[in-house]
Amino acid sequence: MKQPSGKPIAHDHSAFAMPGLALAASLLVSACASTSESASSASPASPMSPAATVSSPATAEAVPEIRPGVLAGYLGRELPDSLKLLPAPPKEGSAAFRQDQAVSRASQKLRGTARDTQATSDADLSFPHVADAFSCALGVPVSQDQSPRLYQLLRRTLTDAALATYAAKDHYKRTRPFVFYKEGTCAPKDEAALRNDGSYPSGHTSIGWMWALVLTQVAPDRADALLARGRSFGESRLVCNAHWQSDILAGRTIASGTYAKLQSNTTFQADVAAASQEVQSLRASGKTPSVNCSAEAAALAIPIDGVL
Repeated sequence: MKQPSGKPIAHDHSAFAMPGLALAASLLVSACASTSESASSASPASPMSPAATVSSPATAEAVPEIRPGVLAGYLGRELPDSLKLLPAPPKEGSAAFRQDQAVSRASQKLRGTARDTQATSDADLSFPHVADAFSCALGVPVSQDQSPRLYQLLRRTLTDAALATYAAKDHYKRTRPFVFYKEGTCAPKDEAALRNDGSYPSGHTSIGWMWALVLTQVAPDRADALLARGRSFGESRLVCNAHWQSDILAGRTIASGTYAKLQSNTTFQADVAAASQEVQSLRASGKTPSVNCSAEAAALAIPIDGVL
């Protein structure tokens, strides 16, 4: 199978246990790197294993998994270069780093609050859990059963947004705040992996801002609510003690660059159009989000001092 660019998608079907998608991008990078050299020698007629493809009722072509449970993105190897898009992260002792520290310390005052609960939920990028992260902002539920093309659109753009951060992540290998301060995060089970995963830029933020941008294309009338949710999704990483503020800002930049590249991808545009139709149908049928939108709004209304 090929991407719209005509280049083959790299596949790796080896089994492994994925600890949620907090570290999925790192694992995806390993998958792409480990298969890129062998892709040209692999027989194009070799059948995929049943577990290696995922299709939805409204999808004309099956989408391969590049890792179990992780769909291939739209861009393949045509991702933006985060090293070219971003400046170096703030150096310790600089004014910019002192700003990062001030925001970090302010955000930690929110641990144990409703905002912390929301941040913990936002940290879990596994499906189907995260499919509903933007449902309140969108105004309809998001599920594989009720909106299969939208569900698939979120899964594929997650891959692109996550992978696009790794040129800079691996180059700078920035220390995360919870490591710097010898503290914990909102997701203790992920901490061992995150210690070796660069902080700059934030992958969660890139994913969240990507989804906000994509969903404004799906439902333009909900743009303000969707973009606000995309901002708060990234800021949850501050409350979780997993990222610095400059990581968050850089994550938005990478998402924007990746989104710009998607605009010339015909498969992406077709999926956006199909997802938009699904949202319209859900609205017409009176479907509402299954999550507690009032509680979410109250949690996200709690400010984080110093956040830009």
